Amino acid sequence: MVIVASLFERRAPGLYHNTAAVLEKDGSLAGIYRKMHIPDDPGFYEKFYFTPGDLGFHPIQTSVGKLGVLVCWDQWYPEGARLMALAGADLLLYPTAIGWVEEDDKAEQGRQRDAWITIQRAHAVANGLPVLVCNRIGFEKDSERDRQRPQLLGSSFVAGPQGEILAQADTSSPTVLVTDVDMGRSETVRRIWPYLRDRRIDAYSDLTKRFRD
Repeated sequence: MVIVASLFERRAPGLYHNTAAVLEKDGSLAGIYRKMHIPDDPGFYEKFYFTPGDLGFHPIQTSVGKLGVLVCWDQWYPEGARLMALAGADLLLYPTAIGWVEEDDKAEQGRQRDAWITIQRAHAVANGLPVLVCNRIGFEKDSERDRQRPQLLGSSFVAGPQGEILAQADTSSPTVLVTDVDMGRSETVRRIWPYLRDRRIDAYSDLTKRFRD
């Protein structure tokens, strides 16, 4: 099997990345992806630890196809998914650790979970690619303040190239999620929904701006 494994990369003293390593079925290192978008909010103060990635959005060639690997907070950005698709990714993958904080009530928890699932299904639809999402369950221990935070929401899933859910785990059980993914469907889907063909690349220059005043 091919494994995508998240790790804390020590690149040099005081220089660290949130990195995903891709291991080929013979155990060799196929490549790495360094997380590009680094969050800074309650429970996820990653800017204190991590330097933003500098490898860009390039799929990693493996025996199961070209893997467009992104990490956690990257999942909210359509630009990353699109650039992986434009570079020839066959699959989009998002290893993740996301959850709720103690102050979130049940309604807010539901909205956050739905938004998290919806945005990644949308990446599948917008790019005509299967999406594989792995998220943790349980609690993350805050050793400095001796309390549990946050509660990780699980819900790992696999979506097809039209955003259809092929398999999904629950919010609390350790799960080995196994499903078949038809790698040929992207060709069919992209023929009937040819988003890449119809993109107006001549009109998107403002996307490189932080904000349009």
